[in-house]
Amino acid sequence: MGTSDDDERGEPLGQSFSIDPTREISSVMDELEDLLKNGDVVSALSNKNINASLALTAIDGLRAYLEGRKEQAADDLGTVAEEIRARLDLARTGSKETN
Repeated sequence: MGTSDDDERGEPLGQSFSIDPTREISSVMDELEDLLKNGDVVSALSNKNINASLALTAIDGLRAYLEGRKEQAADDLGTVAEEIRARLDLARTGSKETN
């Protein structure tokens, strides 16, 4: 007959299935980048003392890491960490001066 059995698809049985999420991850990162470039979003984040440019650098670092570019990821994420620490220190110093 002309029917096909599930085992006849040409895939060896017992072999593990693998996926490549690269396109999906890239799409999510692109959407997040677009969101962080939206003026209303930037304004809302700024009101919470969150720097959208710094968030974009973090996205660049995460994207680099997920693409296997670990040196670039370390640079970008290190920059973000240093900048956040510096801003926290500045805020602490500023609050001590006002007390």
